[in-house]
Amino acid sequence: MHRYRSHTCADLRASNVGDTVRLSGWVHRVRDHGGVLFIDLRDHYGITQVVIDPDSNGFKTAEDVRSEWVICLEGNVKARTEETVNSDLPTGDIEIYAREIEVLSQAAELPMPVFGEQEYPEDIRLKYRFLDLRRETLHANIMKRQAVISDMRSRMETAGFFEFQTPILTASSPEGARDFLVPSRIHPGNFYALPQAPQQYKQLIMMSGFDRYFQIAPCFRDEDPRADRLPGEFYQLDLEMSFVEQEDVLTTMEPVITEVFEQFADGKTVTKNWPRIPYREAIRKYGSDKPDLRNPIEMQNVSEHFRGSGFKVFAGILDADDNNEVWAIPVKGAGSRKHCDRMNSWAQGEGQPGMGYIFWRELEGKFDAAGPIAKNIGPERTEAMREQLGLELGDAVFFAAGNPAKFASFAGDARTKAAEEAGLINENAFELCWIVDFPFYEWDEENKKVEFGHNPFSMPKGGIDALNNEDPLKIDAMQYDMVCNGFEIASGGIRNHLPETMVKAFGITGLSQADVEERFGGLYRAFQYGAPPHGGMAAGVDRIVMLICGTKNLREITMFPMNQQAKDLLMGAPSAVDKPQLKDLHLKLNLPKE
Repeated sequence: MHRYRSHTCADLRASNVGDTVRLSGWVHRVRDHGGVLFIDLRDHYGITQVVIDPDSNGFKTAEDVRSEWVICLEGNVKARTEETVNSDLPTGDIEIYAREIEVLSQAAELPMPVFGEQEYPEDIRLKYRFLDLRRETLHANIMKRQAVISDMRSRMETAGFFEFQTPILTASSPEGARDFLVPSRIHPGNFYALPQAPQQYKQLIMMSGFDRYFQIAPCFRDEDPRADRLPGEFYQLDLEMSFVEQEDVLTTMEPVITEVFEQFADGKTVTKNWPRIPYREAIRKYGSDKPDLRNPIEMQNVSEHFRGSGFKVFAGILDADDNNEVWAIPVKGAGSRKHCDRMNSWAQGEGQPGMGYIFWRELEGKFDAAGPIAKNIGPERTEAMREQLGLELGDAVFFAAGNPAKFASFAGDARTKAAEEAGLINENAFELCWIVDFPFYEWDEENKKVEFGHNPFSMPKGGIDALNNEDPLKIDAMQYDMVCNGFEIASGGIRNHLPETMVKAFGITGLSQADVEERFGGLYRAFQYGAPPHGGMAAGVDRIVMLICGTKNLREITMFPMNQQAKDLLMGAPSAVDKPQLKDLHLKLNLPKE
């Protein structure tokens, strides 16, 4: 018999009754039932109940063991009585009567519980992450993450992609965030950068003729913490394809990601045919370029119902600027004063003066439009608006007004809040879509200049002709995002593979040809020697796993995450280094004054 175990703690079944077995694991729980000791023994695979009676050679040792001690035991498998069968455990039909117990390792008093799923301060959980990872839910999440990544790899290989690894030490690149810099000992005063993404390398792989590349790639960004991204590092399913148009990338990756979600859906529905929503339409309908389509609410422009109306607030806003509009947020089932008051209070909490509304109720046997706005614009306009929005008795509509560029985000948040209040969000679905036709450029108000709106390496629609002849702020990009349940889970584009188009595109943002050659020398040189049309995308592994696991915190699906201050409490990083190390790197510190 093996020194430590003949079986895992998940293996034994009724068919093993009568066998002599050896198990090793952690003491999950100890119970004393009238002098007979019960130990729930846990390993990576599961839990087995162990019984130690006073006649056992291991009884004295069992009396000493505590939670999270590591033990090895030997005994006989017996069937549980009918009334003690535990249907919640795969091993619940049997128990082991232990003859011998050996303590392999003792555990000090625990700084946090492992048994159960109690809430505990996050700083303690991260400092003692090795204990936190023993908890059932987190342990299962990490294993599901591994299974999702394995499934992704298999599906990408089936789709004809080849996995290649790209460098971790590379050159600084403008991906939209600060680089993590690594000083070079061999080249004093020079620095490597950790890759924000393998963008240039994967394009160079296409230049090299490999046709279809993918990688589960680590990415590093020195940016402030965000709710939807871990500080420091994250992983993405990175891919690139040669000789493709946008439609080829979308039709290749849509079934891959659909099937990944279906594999782990656990009863939830998954979108079969993804809608493709232009960016500007997404902003108008949902107030966001990452809409949660589990929410059925679609906003509409209702400006004409207020223009010249008796509701002077909205009428005045529309008269003040031709760009101003009034948007409606129609909500089924929200037709009560109480519901509307809650939305109004929420809007005030968001820094707004309030939220206008109309709701429809039955009053004295008649269909009545209620609220101050309805009274001010009159029954004819109110009825026309109700018909436009498809609302009925018991429904309501909320309003946002002004320049859509300034209020669209708030309107999108209001759409979400209204759906939550009315219970309209389908929690048992993964709703996926593509967002397409992103603006190629945007106006940087702070620096008073045109900047790239998304990925600077994408091809503008219309190519160099559009760059030469159109208003830059009206040019769309061959870019697309993949969205699920309100989260952007992937972003990609068809690449700008022509050197003259690349120089022109960067020129509009103020970079000269010399700047392009200096910053993107490898890519620019490769474009001189026969570059295939190519495109790709990168899907966020962490966010996909987070959605599949049904958690809203990325730290719940990551093995060893940092905290929100970008500190690794387990390893104590970042940390100071000694003077000899700095001397080797030709560095002196210029620390800010405290």
